[in-house]
Amino acid sequence: MSGTVTSDPYERSAEYLDIMIAAAWEPLAPALADVLSRVRAVDGAVVDLGAGSGRGVRAIRDALPQAPVFAVEPSAAMRAVLLARVYEDDELRGRVTVVPGDAAAEWPDGVRAVVALNMIGHLPPGRRRELWERAARHLAPGGLLVFNATGPFVPVEVERVRMAGVVIGEMEYEGWAAARPTGADEITWRMEYDVLHRGRRLTGASVEYRWWVAEVDVLAGEAAEAGLVLRRAGDPSLGLCVLERAGEPTSVSS
Repeated sequence: MSGTVTSDPYERSAEYLDIMIAAAWEPLAPALADVLSRVRAVDGAVVDLGAGSGRGVRAIRDALPQAPVFAVEPSAAMRAVLLARVYEDDELRGRVTVVPGDAAAEWPDGVRAVVALNMIGHLPPGRRRELWERAARHLAPGGLLVFNATGPFVPVEVERVRMAGVVIGEMEYEGWAAARPTGADEITWRMEYDVLHRGRRLTGASVEYRWWVAEVDVLAGEAAEAGLVLRRAGDPSLGLCVLERAGEPTSVSS
């Protein structure tokens, strides 16, 4: 693949992403469920932005039984995995609506919670601010928005590193990541995926995508301008951040 950034960076990598992120979701899913279980809003839907392959949807199901979920995902390739995961689970099939769209997709009224994991960096600063402002307008009383902030927080070079490896049958799947600065507050990730059989590479894919970086204090300042207060939650290594309206009692700290 050339260095051109595609409009759907997951078109080539969706085949590998769900298995590559499985290990990362082992601590992330229960931490997300814990945050959501403490939300004070008792009614309303949950909006999962950038729902990907649906691992977050399962955590929402575990934390908030009966709550309807709007799983918003812009990539058609990732929605294929998401739809299959939802369809195969009787409970999810009755509660989850898969929405083709991005952070600007329409939300239902009185949102109980917004989940935005592994996707904030896809939003340039202006669109981040739009998300904070929208949450401030649409969250039900006691509602929250949860996202994760992980490094790098400034535009630096990230040397190529093996991020995951999975063995399925006789095949080994590897994922590699590297990044380079491409702007004052932006990096470009290069992700490479290899399929190996007995040590020999059979196939794979590579993809590049833009990622906007910001320190958590900067994100907290942006959210404060929209009337939201940021607090940290869970294991600091996970980078979970919770936004709630200023002046409302905060959820119990985790």
